[in-house]
Amino acid sequence: MIGRELNKKRLSFQAVTPSGRCTEPRRSVEGKVRNLILFLVLSVSAFSHAQITSSVDTTNIRIGEEIKYSIEVVADSTDLVLFPEGQSFQPLEVIESYKVDTTYEQAKFRLIKKYGLTQFDSGSYTIPPQRIAVNDKIFSTDSILIEVADVPVDTTKQKMYEIKPAIEVGSSPIDFVKLLYWLIPLLLIAGLVWYFFRKKKKREAEEAQLPPYEEALASLQQLDASNLLSRNRSKDYYSQLTEIVKRYLDREIDETAMESTSDELIERLQLHKDAGNFEFDQETIGKLDKILKRADLVKFAKMELDQMQASSDRNSIEEIITETHDAVPEPTEEELLQNELYAQEQRRKRKRKRIVYGGITAVLVLIVTTVVLGSVYGWSELKDNVIGHPTKDLMEGRWYRSEYGIPAVMLETPFVLKRQDVELPPEYAESVQSSRFFAHGSILDRFYVVVNTTVFTQPMEGELDAALEAALRNFEGQGAKNLLVKKDAFETGKGVKGLKAFGSFQSDSPLLKGKDKQNYEMFVFGQEGALQQVIITWLDSDQYAEQMIDRIRNSIELEVQQAQQARKE
Repeated sequence: MIGRELNKKRLSFQAVTPSGRCTEPRRSVEGKVRNLILFLVLSVSAFSHAQITSSVDTTNIRIGEEIKYSIEVVADSTDLVLFPEGQSFQPLEVIESYKVDTTYEQAKFRLIKKYGLTQFDSGSYTIPPQRIAVNDKIFSTDSILIEVADVPVDTTKQKMYEIKPAIEVGSSPIDFVKLLYWLIPLLLIAGLVWYFFRKKKKREAEEAQLPPYEEALASLQQLDASNLLSRNRSKDYYSQLTEIVKRYLDREIDETAMESTSDELIERLQLHKDAGNFEFDQETIGKLDKILKRADLVKFAKMELDQMQASSDRNSIEEIITETHDAVPEPTEEELLQNELYAQEQRRKRKRKRIVYGGITAVLVLIVTTVVLGSVYGWSELKDNVIGHPTKDLMEGRWYRSEYGIPAVMLETPFVLKRQDVELPPEYAESVQSSRFFAHGSILDRFYVVVNTTVFTQPMEGELDAALEAALRNFEGQGAKNLLVKKDAFETGKGVKGLKAFGSFQSDSPLLKGKDKQNYEMFVFGQEGALQQVIITWLDSDQYAEQMIDRIRNSIELEVQQAQQARKE
C-alpha cells in the first residue's frame, strides 16, 4: 500500500502533457529552486575561506626514487591551517617533510606544503586522501595512483658464482707490537705522574715540618709511647734516641750531624765551641759524648742496659737539647730577612723547575703519542685528522644543492658556485641567445667546478660530440697539457642522457709534485636550442676527492631535460 501511494505521488509530479513536456505544480518547482539556491549558498560559504589542491610531480618512479607530493591551501591570514604529519601516506613512506612555503596574493595567503615520498617495492600504490584542518573544519584531498617500476638488471653482464660454504674463523691473535705501542706511553705517563706526586708529597711534608726544638721534644714523647724498653728492645730504643739528638743538631747546629759518627760529631761540636759560634757548656758536650758511646755499645756490641740507665740517658738527651736550644742565639732581623729572601728564591726555583719538567713531560708524551698513533693508523691519516685536509674538510662540511643558469642545471656541491661574466666571440653573438657561466676555483686549484648553460637562437640536435670537442679545446686553452681523453655515454639518476669525457692532464698548478697529474670529468647535455655543461677537475693524489666527485656526479639533474623527457614518454 505504501509503495502504491508513493508511485501515485511520483506519477502526479511527472505527468506528461500531450506536447511531451512534464508538467509539475508551480509550487513544487519553486521549492526545488529554493533548495538548490540554498545548497549552493551553503557550499560557497563552506569553501569560501579555503581552497585546497594536491598534486605530485610524477606518477611513475623506479624503486627508491622520490615523489614530490604538494598540498596547496589558499586561506585568509587569520585562518589556522594544520597539514598532515607522520606516516599518513601509507603504503608510501615519507622520507622528508619540507618546510611550508608561504606567499601573499590578493589579500590571501597561499601555503604550499611538500612531502618527499618513496616506495621500495614495485607495483601500483594509491596515495590515500590527506586530511587538512582549516580552523575547525576538516578537508580531504583526492587519492592519487602511483606506479613503482623495478630497476632493470642485465644478468647477461653480471657474472654468477657458486655459493661458498661457511668456514670457521679462529679467534684473532693478540698483536703484541700494537699492544706494546700503547703500553709504552701509558707506562711513561704513569711513571712521570708517580715521580711528580712523590716529590709533591715530600715537599708538603717538608713545609709542614715543625721547628727543630719542637720536633725533637715531640719525637722524645713518641719514643716514650713506643714501650721499647718494656719489650727488651734496647738496640731499637738507643737507635731512635741518638737519631733524635743528631737530627736536632743537624737542623740547628751542624748540617753534617746526621752523617757523622759519634766521635766526629763530638769533635765538630768542640770546634763550634772553640770558634765561639755557640756558647756550649763543656759538661754538656761531655755528657753527650758518654751517651753516644754507650749507645754505640748497645747497637754494635749488643750490650744490655737496664731500664733505669736507658731512662736516665733519655732525660739527659732532653736536657742536652734544651741547653743547646738556649745556647743558640736568636736570629737578627737581617738574618730573618735573608732567610725569607732565600726561601722565596727557593720557591721560585722550584716553580721554574716544575714548569720546565712539566713542559718536557708534555713534549715527551706528545712525541710518544704521535709515534704510536702514526705507527698504528698511518702518518697520512694522522695528519689529515689532526692538522686537517682541505678536501676532507669540504667533504665533511655543509653541502648546498642549487640551480644554475637557464635552463637550470641542478647539482650538489660543498660550496656555492659564483657567476662569472664571460665575453662571447663576435662570431657567436648572433647564434647565441644567452649564456651563463658559474665556477668555483680555477684549473690550477686543488678542486675546480664549472657549470655553463647556453641557449641558441636556432634549435640544435645531434651536436653533443661537437660541443664536447669544443669544450676540450677550450680546456686546453686554459692550460691543460698532455690531455688524455676517454668518452662514454652518461645518464643522470632520472634518466636524462648526455655525453661524458674523462681522463687526466698536466698543468702548471703549484700543487702538483713530481709526476703528479690532475683528473677531469666533462658532462654535456643537449636539447632543443640549449646546451648544458658541467666540468670538474681535481688532483690525482687527493685521496678524498673521489668521494666528492661521486656525490657531485650523482646529484646532477637538468630541469628542462626532465620536461622534454616527459613529453617523449
